Amino acid sequence: MRDFETLSQAMNALREEGYVEDFNLKQNCIECGNGEFTVFHNEFEIDEYFRFEGMSDPGDNSILYAISSEKYGLKGQLVNGYGIYTEPITNEMLQKLKMD
Repeated sequence: MRDFETLSQAMNALREEGYVEDFNLKQNCIECGNGEFTVFHNEFEIDEYFRFEGMSDPGDNSILYAISSEKYGLKGQLVNGYGIYTEPITNEMLQKLKMD
């Protein structure tokens, strides 16, 4: 796995690789294009992920997911805090986004 010092470095590198969509996490799916695309857990793959930890504030912790959907021909990014496990999402979404 690649290593980036900052979230913005990773996001810029992924954009250069075609991960240009900005995905938003919903309860049972991810969305992009202002709701134009609704992508369910069985319609996307997590290609890579990167963890970033804040130097002094645990609130700065985040995970960047590089996501692709063959069904919709989409590649994009989802940024979320480590608190994803407390978000109100379905078990299927939780399993898909779980970091082992």
